[in-house]
Amino acid sequence: MSSVNKNLSEFEGSAIPNGAEMKVGLVVSEWNTPVTGALLHGALKTLLENGVQEKNIVLKHVPGSFELTIGAQFLCEDQSIDGVITLGCVIQGETRHFDFICDAVANGVTTVSLKYNKPVIFGVLTPNTLEQAMDRAGGKHGNKGDEAAVTVLKMIAMKKGLS
Repeated sequence: MSSVNKNLSEFEGSAIPNGAEMKVGLVVSEWNTPVTGALLHGALKTLLENGVQEKNIVLKHVPGSFELTIGAQFLCEDQSIDGVITLGCVIQGETRHFDFICDAVANGVTTVSLKYNKPVIFGVLTPNTLEQAMDRAGGKHGNKGDEAAVTVLKMIAMKKGLS
């Protein structure tokens, strides 16, 4: 979670694994494209900088954040894909639609991850405003796409280290 004390693009803890032998899927929402495009840019940059070969990145777009879970499931069905990143943005509105979508996507991402025994990373912003979203998509709080990419690399490495 980003805050004034945490930048999404700064990483602590264990080293970022080399992704040279990893195949990563990305599923990105077309809704709020200025935000999701920036998240995608961050994720791709981080994956490539950490050894994932461009040919081993599978990118798919879905209409909105609600569809991220089925998109992730489609990618997980490909046994050659080691992990998936979901990128989206749901901005709080005047109705409870926000609550239903965010809850469904968070639970769906977890369900798909457990069903396929693969890391499926929740890279979905849930801000109150567009300004807050942009602050977390390459703005003053870093880029959630960077964080999601590092997370998938660490989780794939963890799984490979157990087998």
